[in-house]
Amino acid sequence: MERSDVKEKFYKILFAFTAIICIIAVIAIFVFLIARSIPAFGKIGFFEFVFGKDWYPDYRDTYDGELSGSYGVFKMIVGTLAATCGSIIVGGVLGVFTAVFISKFCHKRLKKVFDVVINLLAGVPSVIFGFFGMKVLLPMLGVFADNGSGSGVLAVSLVLGLMILPTVVSLSKTSIDAVPDSYYEGARALGATHEQAVFGTVVPAAKSGITASIILGIGRSIGETMAVIMVAGNAVNYPTGLFRSFRVLTANVVMEMGYAGEVQLGALIATGVVLLIFIFFVNVLLGLVTNKKKKDRASIKRKNAFLSELAHKIKIEKIGRIFSYIAAGVAAAGLVSIIAFVCIKGIPNLSAKLLFGKFETLSTISIFPSIVATLITIVISLLIAIPVGVFTAIFLNEYTKKGSKLVKAIRSAIDVLSGIPSIVYALFGMVTFVVFFGNKTSILAGSCTVAVMLLPTVVKSTEESLKSVSDSLREGSYALGAGKVRTIFKVVLPSALPGIMSAIILSMGRVVAESAPFMYTMGSTLSPMPNSVLDSGTTLAVALYKLAGEGRYVDQAYATAFVLLVIVLALNVLAQVLSNKLDKKLKGRKK
Repeated sequence: MERSDVKEKFYKILFAFTAIICIIAVIAIFVFLIARSIPAFGKIGFFEFVFGKDWYPDYRDTYDGELSGSYGVFKMIVGTLAATCGSIIVGGVLGVFTAVFISKFCHKRLKKVFDVVINLLAGVPSVIFGFFGMKVLLPMLGVFADNGSGSGVLAVSLVLGLMILPTVVSLSKTSIDAVPDSYYEGARALGATHEQAVFGTVVPAAKSGITASIILGIGRSIGETMAVIMVAGNAVNYPTGLFRSFRVLTANVVMEMGYAGEVQLGALIATGVVLLIFIFFVNVLLGLVTNKKKKDRASIKRKNAFLSELAHKIKIEKIGRIFSYIAAGVAAAGLVSIIAFVCIKGIPNLSAKLLFGKFETLSTISIFPSIVATLITIVISLLIAIPVGVFTAIFLNEYTKKGSKLVKAIRSAIDVLSGIPSIVYALFGMVTFVVFFGNKTSILAGSCTVAVMLLPTVVKSTEESLKSVSDSLREGSYALGAGKVRTIFKVVLPSALPGIMSAIILSMGRVVAESAPFMYTMGSTLSPMPNSVLDSGTTLAVALYKLAGEGRYVDQAYATAFVLLVIVLALNVLAQVLSNKLDKKLKGRKK
């Protein structure tokens, strides 16, 4: 009996410790980055850095000598805000109307197709969006530009808008579907048409969730790196025109980190701190929206009563319906265009030499070392993230009580981790794991960095799976004399396995799709086969970015994009299949 009690206490402490790792990770990211940026702030001046309009680094600048360069990021802050606003105008508006179409105007059979389309669009790596923008959008937009280049706010807004569209659609649709049918039925009973009931009652009732989806889209726009670099032009200018080259904060870090001097390096890390501040305000805003109280029933009734009069005066809802159809068509066309572009350009350039050949020099390009490096990274990062994430979810779902301050702190830490831009993870990995593993980029350093990124995905997906397990299974196990730990490992986890496997597959897809976190932790130069995990290497996404940027290896870039797209979409489809299997299992239990 005593041995059993010791076992129970040991696992409870283990689960609690893994959960606290999330808090430690958040604190470490803030502390390490702020500590490394303080000398730069001291040398440059905080207000001069934030509000300075010039960025002319001098590679000879040191903390001990006189400052000869100029390090002001205000133009980049304005550029980041312009890109974010543009993406919300495109992706936010289209996303909300697409969600309305899928939820209220779409045929049931077609609805399943659109769900698949949105899920697939969500899985497309950002570097492929950027590659599509660089090779398709920029030449098209360049026709309308005075300088012949399509780079600028318009191109960035279109690319980012398409990227955030799945996030806005998925969350907005969930919020609209959650509105009680009685609201719609009440509006129709008072004389409203179908369109007026949808846009006058249902959509306003889902306003909180729709707003939250747009805020999450803002967070992704602010933190996006690789796609923006490929279409923005990246000159340090104010974005005063649709086709004027400009630079955002994330792009500034990637473009200059590889050759930064001492003060410049500190300034780039300080740029990451500014990004963290942006994301902090986004998270605060999201918290305010999601915690907002729902309108009382009297308010809804007043709205429905007003609708009976409104139904005879306003016909703008019909325009909303038309726009919903257009938005859904644009979303579908976006996915089809990207997939068609990659397939048409990529398949003809595939070859055994490119896929499995030996990489020796740049004259004999082969992505086989990148494929191997990607697989190694997936294995190492999952070996770190999965146990920590699953144990954290077990602690939150099986051991904690509602209202606990520790639980609130852990959940807040998970939310912060999920919102931190990937380039900030790259900076954190560079100043911690790269230094720890011999002060050089390596597969191990990159894997540890991305493992921290994966924690929110694993924790949230696993916790949802654990919540779906019926309490009657737990009670039956306890009634047969099993302890809590044995019940968790023998009953709860096996029942939640489809959802956990889905989280693992989604995590694999994210490792394959990410590029920014690996640039300065794992390696950014195409190289031969790594001999150990302490060697540098490039993932497939980074290899695509390098091949596309070189200009001389466009055919190889097309083929790499096709391989990357196939892998990521296959993983997302597999995750969707497992998720559907779990849903069917839950529905069967309810029956």
